[in-house]
Amino acid sequence: MSTSPPTFWAARAWLPDGLAQDVRITTRSGRIAVVDVGVPAAAGDHQLPGIVLPGFANAHSHAFHRALRGRTHGDGGTFWTWRDRMYALAATLTPDTYLDLARAAYAEMVLAGVTAVGELHYLHHAPGGTPYDDPNVMAEALRTAAREAGLRVTLLDTAYLTGGFGRPLDGPQLRFGDADVDAWAARVDALRPDDTLTVGAAVHSVRAVPRDAIAAVAAHARRSGRPLHVHLSEQRAENDECLAAYGTTPARTLADAGALGPSTTVVHAVHVSPADVALLGAAAVGACLCPSTERDLGDGLAPGAALRAAGCRLSVGSDQHVRTDLLAEARDVELHERVARESRGVLDPSSLVDLLTSGGHAALGDPTGGRLAVGAPADLVAVRTDTPRTAGADPTQLVLVAGSADVDTVVVGGAVRVDGGRHVLGDVGALLTRAVAAAWREAEEAR
Repeated sequence: MSTSPPTFWAARAWLPDGLAQDVRITTRSGRIAVVDVGVPAAAGDHQLPGIVLPGFANAHSHAFHRALRGRTHGDGGTFWTWRDRMYALAATLTPDTYLDLARAAYAEMVLAGVTAVGELHYLHHAPGGTPYDDPNVMAEALRTAAREAGLRVTLLDTAYLTGGFGRPLDGPQLRFGDADVDAWAARVDALRPDDTLTVGAAVHSVRAVPRDAIAAVAAHARRSGRPLHVHLSEQRAENDECLAAYGTTPARTLADAGALGPSTTVVHAVHVSPADVALLGAAAVGACLCPSTERDLGDGLAPGAALRAAGCRLSVGSDQHVRTDLLAEARDVELHERVARESRGVLDPSSLVDLLTSGGHAALGDPTGGRLAVGAPADLVAVRTDTPRTAGADPTQLVLVAGSADVDTVVVGGAVRVDGGRHVLGDVGALLTRAVAAAWREAEEAR
């Protein structure tokens, strides 16, 4: 007996050439097979409310950081004191607690419309740095978490070899480090991609990977066709130390190591000079901005519009998950520009949708993603237009008012994962409560 492929109908949908009316999307094998415009709903269509957007890409995540939300503000502090709190958490997570935390964090992302996430993964080994019997058991926990939460993950397996310029790994950092680039590459090559997981690569930062090793990681990523991500100039101290060590800015250091190119995404890029911006643009790199994290940690304002004008493809990420609202992250790229430039409309709504969708998916190694078009992943996000936040808004400007609470339905690969604002796993708040409590219980017991 044959089964008709799933079909979805929307009164309004954001197609590549703009907002369209009365759209039916037919899916097959997890991808969009047909897009019909100007057609009425038919029997059997899954009717989607509001405006349907392509699935969102969260281009930069550290899943375990979700346990830090609301726990690092008591004494003010700096990025570096926040990092101490993060290290305390990282010191005791097990494969089981990592899985539970990541599953809950990913489910929260799906509730917010995220259909693909870039996980910059550096929590590789057991406490003290001893490899597990399965050296990729922590990565496999992320694969399982993504599959059960219902989204795809690009695992940006991270090289993390030093504790700073000229300093060895120490304390919790020992969990992050492989013996050398060859050991990192061998472990990464043992990972097997599937429908849930794409294997990518990352250099944690110029302070955590020596310049010659950056070159080796970048070369390995190019040979294997993997996207490469790297934290760049998030803090002024990183710039100062890089100049002292190499006589160059972090951006120039990456360029000299052959690490910049269209398959590279730099994350944050807050403290980049005009020369750095020109260098990054000429290399056609992606730039992932994380506004809520950059504010929360006191990093500063990234020059998003300047990076885009120079030739960088923009995306957004929730990073340490001080909030999980990708619509808000995209909106804040524009709002940060308004603060910095004292001008409105630096990035128009269409550009914000692009960096939320197609720009993010491209950064994760999928240039077909983030588009409601034939051949793209069947990822659909229905955002209500009748909530207290969105009621009355011009539909073309929805990205400037809507947030995660307005997401009604999320379809990932043709499967409905969120319906009526409820995830298929049930109460995601309860999942997070249990996972966060278990993670901190282990940390407190280890003190």
